[in-house]
Amino acid sequence: MSDGRLSVFKTYKLYVGGKFPRSESGRVYEVTDSKGRWLANAPQSSRKDARDAVVAARKAFGGWSGATAYNRGQVLYRVAEMLEGRREQFVREVADAEGLSKSKAAAVVDAAIDRWVWYAGWTDKIGQIVGGANPVAGPYFNLSTPEPTGVVTVLAPQESSFLGLVSVIAPVIATGNTAVVIASADAPLPALSLGEVLATSDLPGGVVNILSGKTAEIAAPLASHQDVNAIDLTGAGGDTGLAKELEIAAADNLKRTLRPQAVDEADWTADPGTRRLTAFLETKTVWHPTGALGASGSSY
Repeated sequence: MSDGRLSVFKTYKLYVGGKFPRSESGRVYEVTDSKGRWLANAPQSSRKDARDAVVAARKAFGGWSGATAYNRGQVLYRVAEMLEGRREQFVREVADAEGLSKSKAAAVVDAAIDRWVWYAGWTDKIGQIVGGANPVAGPYFNLSTPEPTGVVTVLAPQESSFLGLVSVIAPVIATGNTAVVIASADAPLPALSLGEVLATSDLPGGVVNILSGKTAEIAAPLASHQDVNAIDLTGAGGDTGLAKELEIAAADNLKRTLRPQAVDEADWTADPGTRRLTAFLETKTVWHPTGALGASGSSY
C-alpha cells in the first residue's frame, strides 16, 4: 500500500430530526484547535435551521414524553454504551477542541460517559423525589406528579465542549423533554459527533437536535419562538448582555428559563445533583374523591 494516500477528511453536519442535513444556508465556518490549526469546516446554522429543529423536537415530544421512565433510562444507558465504543474518537476530538493532553481528554470523556449513566439511573426515580401524595383535610386523594415542560432550547457551555455538553443535554431528555441544542461556537465538533452516537442509540429522531454556528444568531429566534417551552442559558454565561436579551425574549410566551452561572463558577466535574433534572419539569396535581366501601362507612 502506498504511504502517499490522501487522508479522508470528515464532513461534519447538523443533527436535526434524526437526520444529518447541511445548513440550508449552505454556509460553513472554520474550526481550529487551541493553536490555530485548522480542524474542520462546521455548518453555520441559520434561523431556518433553528425553526426546522423546533418542528422536529415538537413532533418527537409526544412519543418521548409518553415513553415509560424505565424505557428512557434504557435509551440513555445505550448512549453511554455507544460512547464507550467510540471513546478514542472522542478523546481525540476533545483534546483538539479544548487544548488538553490525551490523558486529560480521556478523563473528560470518561466523566461524560459516566454522566450519561448517572442520568439514566434517575429517569424512573425523579418522580419519587418531586412527586407524591399530599395530605388534605377531606375525603380526597391529592397526588402531585412531575411532567416534562416540552421543547427546550439548550445553549451548550462554550468552554466545556463535551462534559459540559452532556451535562446540559442528558437531564433535559431524561425527564421526557425534547431538546434543540446550540453547540459551543468555537468547539462544536464533539457535539456534532455526539449526534452520530445519538442516531445509533435507539433515541427517536427529533428528541435531540444539534445546531452549530454563531450562538447569538441561532439563539435569538429560538428564545422568541412560540413553540419553544423553555430555555437553558448556560452557554451565554460569558455574555451577560446576550443572556439578558434572550431572557427578555423568552418571557413573551412565559418560557421556563434556567439562568446561567458565571463561567468561573461552572465546575462540570462536580456532582450534578438534581437541579437540572427539576429545572424543566411541571407539577400536575390531581384531586380524586375517595369512595365508601360498605355499610360500615369505611373508605379507601
